[in-house]
Amino acid sequence: MPIRTAIWKVALQPEPLPESVLAKEQLLEDMIVAAPGLVSDEWMLIGRQEDTGFGGRIDLLAIAPDGSLVLIELKRDRTPREVVAQALDYACWVDKLRPEDIANIYSRFAPNRSLAQDFRERFGQDLDEETLNQNHQIIIVAASLDDSTERIVEYLSKRDIPINVLCFQVFGLGAEQLLTRTWLLDPVHSQLSSTPPPDGPNEPWNGEFYCSFGSGATRSWADAVQYGFICGGGGTWYSKTLQLLNPGDRVWVNVPQTGFVGVGRVTGRAQQAASFKVATPNGDVPVLDVVKGGSYHRDLVSDPERCEYFVPIQWLQTVPLEKAVQEIGLFGNQNTVCKPTTPKWRYTIERLKEKFPGFNRAIATAGSAAKSQMS
Repeated sequence: MPIRTAIWKVALQPEPLPESVLAKEQLLEDMIVAAPGLVSDEWMLIGRQEDTGFGGRIDLLAIAPDGSLVLIELKRDRTPREVVAQALDYACWVDKLRPEDIANIYSRFAPNRSLAQDFRERFGQDLDEETLNQNHQIIIVAASLDDSTERIVEYLSKRDIPINVLCFQVFGLGAEQLLTRTWLLDPVHSQLSSTPPPDGPNEPWNGEFYCSFGSGATRSWADAVQYGFICGGGGTWYSKTLQLLNPGDRVWVNVPQTGFVGVGRVTGRAQQAASFKVATPNGDVPVLDVVKGGSYHRDLVSDPERCEYFVPIQWLQTVPLEKAVQEIGLFGNQNTVCKPTTPKWRYTIERLKEKFPGFNRAIATAGSAAKSQMS
């Protein structure tokens, strides 16, 4: 059914706020450009009102931390069904953008600025041309959503077309207006659907999870091995995929630009840093009291959207960073956790099982300390 929001004033006799409309629809686009967090804190805007060359203009274009592009289309005066069709048409244009095209788009959006430099400052990592625009997401921004459009979007999403709808509603509060937003689908599904396409057809998922562990100033692989965890944070784009993991799952850990460093079994669900504890000789203690190799977003510990999240792991086999397994042809991805369905992932697992022969050993019983020393 169409998604709608209602707001009430808190009082003994709650009073609903009346729905309102913006003075002009252009205002919403202006607001998003001024405050991109209205749509997502995880993306960086790089283009606006770009001519597609075949009779249309995209409203907004953004880039995600993994180099995938995000096409954002506002409803304006079109029906929701029309804007979905238009967005799919525009996606054909986005799909063919080359790195130099994207750089030119950004130079028009932010004159005299460097996309590579601003990407590095925004996401803390270099922009890799090999991963740039390997895939994209489609985001429809609308004030309302009819049943037909909802069915179309859900149908496409179930077939791994990365599309989602963000519904905005406006409410009056005296002389002011309030804006609310609601996602039709969990944004994590769209994020995972936008993983780079394989060199050939997809195949059934092999049951093995991939983890990208950003070892560095923020988090430490040595800490992760000593205390038995993987983690991610700084925004929901990095932390929410950890929720894919359940106890018993096997996960293979890759440190970007370094290589694969370990394999382990999940022993619990993802938890915020403030509540996650690890086993020590002195008993279970809060993780932030013992980890020393990184910041783990301590300054964001009270922010559930941006704080670090941890998943407890029973390590089956690990190696130090200097012995990481890095070979041409192995799978890689910027998502903290994903379920790859590419032939490259199957090949990667076959190679990693040779390099990590302890991958299938029995794990300790539930409740025991999940510890493993680097070999």
